[in-house]
Amino acid sequence: MRTATRSRVTKETSIEIRLDLDGTGVTRVTTGLPFFDHMVDQLGRHGGFDLELTAVGDLEVDAHHTVEDVGIALGECLREALGDKAGVRRFASMSLPLDEALVEVALDLSGRPYLHYDVEPGTEALGTPPFDPQLAEEFWRAFATSALITLHLDLKRGKNSHHILEASFKAVARALRDAVRVEGTGVPSTKGTL
Repeated sequence: MRTATRSRVTKETSIEIRLDLDGTGVTRVTTGLPFFDHMVDQLGRHGGFDLELTAVGDLEVDAHHTVEDVGIALGECLREALGDKAGVRRFASMSLPLDEALVEVALDLSGRPYLHYDVEPGTEALGTPPFDPQLAEEFWRAFATSALITLHLDLKRGKNSHHILEASFKAVARALRDAVRVEGTGVPSTKGTL
């Protein structure tokens, strides 16, 4: 079973996560930031993962700690659930439209953390309490680094901040769904390890 749980507690946040890579897309996400909940929910639903995530953070200070720490903890869960990555497809890409927005994603479960983020979602805060769209980059950096994956996100076109961010999360989810798919038995690397 490719599952993992994570509990991360700092002076700024308290996070509990359960992830099942071979689920059916059932999610329950609560971070205190409804717009961010909606985005993280997309990872589970469109990734085909079962995801339970609860985060309590110092939102009275800023949303940054909560968003970044969720990225760290979720990335750690993905890394753990993948285990030795035997049989996974490894590489995947997706070009995903959402109305006027179009986002391209490519990723590699390489064991080498890297983020290329060329997405400009605007500065208009979304939801209540407000979610700063610029925090999405912090989430993806934390996620890619702790999951040990290479992740590229490129905005091809878009105007609406909500559409741009939602297309980004859905595109990563669909690419992950493809990359984690088991289609063999060996580790897909000439090194023998990822």
